[in-house]
Amino acid sequence: MEVTKEDLLSEKAQSVEPKDTSVSNSIELLEAQGFDEAATKKLIRRIDWHLIPFLSLIYLLCFLDRTNIGNARLDHLERDLNLHGLQYNDCLAVLFPFYIAAEIPSNMMMKRLRPSIWLTFIMVFWSLAMICQGFVKNYSGLMATRVFLGIFEGGLFPGVNFYITSWYCRHECGFRMALFFSAATLAGAFGGILARGIAEMNGVGGKAAWAWIFILEGLISILVSFTAYWVINDYPSEAKFLSPEERAEVERRLAVDHGKLSNIFAYKYVWQAIKDWKIYIHMLICMAGFCPIYSFALFLPTIIKNMGYTANEAQLMSVPPYVVACVFTIVASWYADRVRQRGVFLLGFQLVAIVGFALLVSTARPKIQYTGTVFAAIGIYPQIPLGLAWNGNNIGGSLKRATGIAMQVMGGNCGGIIASYVYISRDGPRYTKGHSLLIGIVGMAFFLTLFMTTYLRIENARRDKIAEQTGQTSYTEDQELEQIELADNAPWFRYTV
Repeated sequence: MEVTKEDLLSEKAQSVEPKDTSVSNSIELLEAQGFDEAATKKLIRRIDWHLIPFLSLIYLLCFLDRTNIGNARLDHLERDLNLHGLQYNDCLAVLFPFYIAAEIPSNMMMKRLRPSIWLTFIMVFWSLAMICQGFVKNYSGLMATRVFLGIFEGGLFPGVNFYITSWYCRHECGFRMALFFSAATLAGAFGGILARGIAEMNGVGGKAAWAWIFILEGLISILVSFTAYWVINDYPSEAKFLSPEERAEVERRLAVDHGKLSNIFAYKYVWQAIKDWKIYIHMLICMAGFCPIYSFALFLPTIIKNMGYTANEAQLMSVPPYVVACVFTIVASWYADRVRQRGVFLLGFQLVAIVGFALLVSTARPKIQYTGTVFAAIGIYPQIPLGLAWNGNNIGGSLKRATGIAMQVMGGNCGGIIASYVYISRDGPRYTKGHSLLIGIVGMAFFLTLFMTTYLRIENARRDKIAEQTGQTSYTEDQELEQIELADNAPWFRYTV
């Protein structure tokens, strides 16, 4: 699709000329003054309550459905399906190529369609794939259901992260992404408790406990999916829970925060993202974050069991590391939003993760190893919302941002393929090779993060210097139209560091 000057003028006109007179008057008033601080906080809290709880619930179910195979393994999944060698690891890994392939097309569909339609569609079908997983009889059946699970789950995480950036200013996104992503840590905790309870259903209806884990958790997901269409609000301009004045204020705040960058659907903005080298650095950082997270989620019950505990004890003991990680994920992202910094927080948590895996490598003593799992969880989980908010904050224009976030999550889920083979049965019970590999991967992320935050600080200083030298604080109509396509390369854009 070719973007013409007329398109850009039309887009600009639409952003300041709403369809009805009341909204038009509201925007004119708000352009001049906006809401006061108390009213703004009340507005944001209202948006939070209508968006974040349900988004967190569906991601909890999504992550639970993707990783509950780790809990099912302790209930004799491998024995009953006659899996040998690396076949279990293959079943973990096969999900991720299809998950990755779905991400960019899915975010483009989010832009084309309404979020309420698209997210409901993918949720219904991944829930069906999850239920079918409880009826498989062999290796081939498990592989097939994991493929479909990956295809339909792939769109949720990048889609919701893009969706959040369509409602909140850049310095507000990190905390909301953390609230959303904290559902992944709760899924780990909830999954262990649920698996322990479902273990008592072994043999009911002729089904093993591992099959009931898949069936029941899939049924929960599909029941929630049937409400998604009515619960998910699409975009601020259409939000029924907001008054016309509140809708106008949300759009005003986003316009001020993001600048007059393009929201037109045009493939040129997809190519802008694909050619942006900074996004590839974020992809690697995200990969190095998701790799230990998936390793943790898929294998933690097995690791704890190999410390000398029973299967039921291991299911329950997998809960505390996730609970502690959840608290740190939320608090760290809240504080990072307050100080409008990302890189320094990522560096700190990467060091904590390295300490955690080092404790797992260094000794066979169960108490120290278990402490290592807690430190590892604290270190790895906060990295994802911090990293996603960092990348999303630094991409200008909605379609480029949607593509860039999807690319980042694609890179992250490449870490899931690696994670599937980090812990091999023959390396148990200590899994020294796996823990050491994760130390190296997190170490790579540390140096990439250090490079990125340093580069962005230097680039911001360079733009400040140019602005000071030229003294240019306003732009003509033609200059604005020219800059609308520059995305984050616009001279007034400043990166979050």
